[in-house]
Amino acid sequence: MGSKIFKKIDDYRWMIPKDYKPGMRVPGIIYAKEKMLSKIAEDGAHEQVANAAFLPGIVKASLAMPDIHYGYGLPIGGVVATDINSDGVITPGGVGFDINCGVRLLKTDLELEDVEDKLTELVEAIFHTVPSGVGSEGDISLTKQDFKRACKKGAAWAVEAGFGTEEDLERIESQGSIQGADPSLVSKKAYERGKDQLGTLGSGNHFLEIQVVDHLFNPALAEKLGLYKGQITVMIHTGSRGFGHQICTDYLKVMEAAVKKYGIKIPDRQLACAPYDSKEGQDYLAAMACAANYAWANRQIITHLVRRAFEKVFGVSSQRLGIQTVYDVAHNIVKIERHRVNGKEMLLAVHRKGATRAFPPGHPELPEIYRETGQPVIIPGDMGRASFVLCGTQQAMEETFGSTCHGAGRILSRNQAKKLAKGKDIVGEMEKRGIIVRSSSKRTLYEEIPEAYKDASEVVDVVHKAGIAKLVARMRPLGVVKG
Repeated sequence: MGSKIFKKIDDYRWMIPKDYKPGMRVPGIIYAKEKMLSKIAEDGAHEQVANAAFLPGIVKASLAMPDIHYGYGLPIGGVVATDINSDGVITPGGVGFDINCGVRLLKTDLELEDVEDKLTELVEAIFHTVPSGVGSEGDISLTKQDFKRACKKGAAWAVEAGFGTEEDLERIESQGSIQGADPSLVSKKAYERGKDQLGTLGSGNHFLEIQVVDHLFNPALAEKLGLYKGQITVMIHTGSRGFGHQICTDYLKVMEAAVKKYGIKIPDRQLACAPYDSKEGQDYLAAMACAANYAWANRQIITHLVRRAFEKVFGVSSQRLGIQTVYDVAHNIVKIERHRVNGKEMLLAVHRKGATRAFPPGHPELPEIYRETGQPVIIPGDMGRASFVLCGTQQAMEETFGSTCHGAGRILSRNQAKKLAKGKDIVGEMEKRGIIVRSSSKRTLYEEIPEAYKDASEVVDVVHKAGIAKLVARMRPLGVVKG
């Protein structure tokens, strides 16, 4: 079924031609293996790739990564870029509800034998130190002024407040802050939802995972990232919580009115948008920046809490344990970036929804420590299988606006996963596989069973062989905290 819809470019690239739907301004290009196509077609995500190709100002192609699945507006795994100096638009559906959902990887000086006897204690310590679950609230109570500062400064605010170090900031995409955030453009309801959730994990697919590096694909690059076989790492996956969700909800209503106001023709109201230079477009960007900065502050505070949990279990300082940030990436965001399209340099609004920046070696936005390697790309798997570290490439810059995949990608809906998991002892099954799992909710465990996701190793194999990211290391899970 799938191969009839898509025109093969090569083994890892498939095109949806412009004539698939009258009105497409550019083709769609999906990075995938042929065996993935039938599931993509069955899911209907390819229709969302085609619909995004209608957006005013879109350049090159409507792109999708191998972890593609059906989402709101743009598919999860989607990348679109619009020319802001032409008629380019901004669409909240190209970012999603969990603004700056992202991943941070921490490395340690600990090795597998150091944690084996303490693993259960360590998972319990993290579970009780980092609040998780639906509507979870933390111990950090902010004044309205502090909240505004967090929205404007992101991770830097958290470090100034004592949650981490300046070195952390050097290892975060955009140093953990987008300029132009304006808290006055955030609704009271969004503020109410977010004011007590900083330093919390949340629920759903958000997690905190203790891992061990078990394979190096590129030992030289791994060494430059500070990674080695047998090393203990920690992965943090969360975003802007209810704050970002409410901002997206609020601005979708604004954009639906803007579509009528500006006479924009789109095939899906979930892609409601406004011209970049319109009040609606600029207001959304300023509010979205607040949520993005909030998310970076959130992951920074959680990093601090993880360090405290390790200190409690091991009885020494986090500095002595060598707990450092490797990198922190956003994967639900729109950013204004310079790219070359058909030989011409353009200023583009790059929407990445379930996609990660993969900037190449030498790019000026990378911190000095990663100028030689390219940007670290952090790809989480499901709770039963491996996660990966890759590095960005020049080919990604030329083909995908410096973008690659973001995770495993769902293949079962949450309801389908719950039906499949009904009656199973998920915690017991994971323990038999050597993985300690703790969760605030049995429902979350049912929804997040490994079978609900593609195998992340298949996803990263595509982007590696397509040349839009380079495999560096693999980590397998030892302990998982779910919301």
